Amino acid sequence: MSGQPGLTGLTVAAFLAAMAAQKPAPAGGCAAALSLAQAAALCAKAARLSARQLTAERGGQLTAEAEQIREAAASLIDEDARAYQVVIEAKRERADAHRVAGVLSQAADVPMRIVELAAGATELAAVLAADGNPALRGDALTALLLAQAAARSAAILVRIDLAGMAGDARLDRVEELLGLIAQSAERVG
Repeated sequence: MSGQPGLTGLTVAAFLAAMAAQKPAPAGGCAAALSLAQAAALCAKAARLSARQLTAERGGQLTAEAEQIREAAASLIDEDARAYQVVIEAKRERADAHRVAGVLSQAADVPMRIVELAAGATELAAVLAADGNPALRGDALTALLLAQAAARSAAILVRIDLAGMAGDARLDRVEELLGLIAQSAERVG
């Protein structure tokens, strides 16, 4: 990845081609981060276009929260590719098990952050689906589903990266956040 432009600067077609290429990265973590960024963008749109249903202050607050999540998620696209590249290099170098476990633990931070951000995006989407502009309910529900998918995908990556590291608090935190995300989704059915 070094020396190359960031993934977020690619066209959609080029990004998809990079994802499909016979290279280890970008991969699942990048896809999860992109899904989350799309979910947050839809939340921002729904919040902006819900002025009649929400107070201006509440709409502005929801828009700002969605934009923060969108920006953070977008930055994780490149961050995940870089973190995964470190894991690949350690394995290629046939690094000792301790070093590989260390880089896997560090790599788990990115999908963990995706799950954390997805919890916020799912809650925003649920609020917008329930209280926002009815004409944008489909967009809010799409955002909710994209955020939920991003969280579930990223949770799998956290579990894989931390396999064999029983007792890592991130494993419990992932399950807790997935539960909160499911509750947000159930509220709007």
